[in-house]
Amino acid sequence: MGKYILKRIFFLFITLLIIITATFFLMKQLPGTPFDSERFSLMPPEQQQQLLAKYGLDKPVIEQYFLYLKNLAQGDFGTSFFYTGRSVKEVITNRIWPSALIGLQAVLLGLAVGLTLGIIAAWKHNSGIDFLTTVLAVLGVSVPNFVVAALLQYYVGLKLGILPVAFWGTWAHSVLPSIALSFGATAMFARFIRTEMLDVLEQDYIITARAKGLSQFNVLMRHAVRNSIIPVVTILGPIVVNLLTGSLAVESIFSIPGIGSLFVESIKSNDYATIMGLTIFYSAFYIFVVMIVDLLYSVIDPRIRIQGAREA
Repeated sequence: MGKYILKRIFFLFITLLIIITATFFLMKQLPGTPFDSERFSLMPPEQQQQLLAKYGLDKPVIEQYFLYLKNLAQGDFGTSFFYTGRSVKEVITNRIWPSALIGLQAVLLGLAVGLTLGIIAAWKHNSGIDFLTTVLAVLGVSVPNFVVAALLQYYVGLKLGILPVAFWGTWAHSVLPSIALSFGATAMFARFIRTEMLDVLEQDYIITARAKGLSQFNVLMRHAVRNSIIPVVTILGPIVVNLLTGSLAVESIFSIPGIGSLFVESIKSNDYATIMGLTIFYSAFYIFVVMIVDLLYSVIDPRIRIQGAREA
């Protein structure tokens, strides 16, 4: 297992290096500069050159690339051009918390509701709740989260006045965005666990367990659920990353100062350093979560652990 983890960490760094390299050179193809175009054009050529030299933008692109890698190895992500005088690390850190909070709550809510609905739907196959779960799964996949967000704002926020409609302050401001984000995840979890459990419940070992006199609840929880959970773990990684790193649409609707809106702001303003910092953050987080998901396989299914030991 240790050798496997070290191997994955090595490939993590290789993948990150490729992503950093591709993003850096593609970013340099963006038209314009990270400075205010109107003010920059009015500056004398000497001042323009001084400003470019201050941020190292007067050097050849390949030299800028290796200089960036050198600073990155020291934990320096550079200085934001849009947020003058603030480091990229500081800017990203200040915007992570809102996105992470609503994302974590959305993941937990989606797992709790989705798995519960999927398990019950498979257990009560062809019943009313099975039909209802199928309808909800189709709606969850089909209806965009910004539509759900607008409906929650109108009915729960404005009509009922139960929760804040927008902006960021107390924990209550995170409830409606979390529910909006969790809608699609809930549908996916419910659909996957229902489909897999219907297949598992027809396996011979389930029939044997029932023949031994085990209760329906024990058969369901001790055998069917555990063996049905692997497909859910497979999709868990991408869903977790997408939710925890924020949704631009939902953050915009609820006026949340999250990391999704920061990414768009940095692209619109050609804030090279922030674009690179966010790309590295997204990529590293995604690769790390996928690695954790792979390790979870061996916990859920011992057969995977045995196979891994043989390969090692």
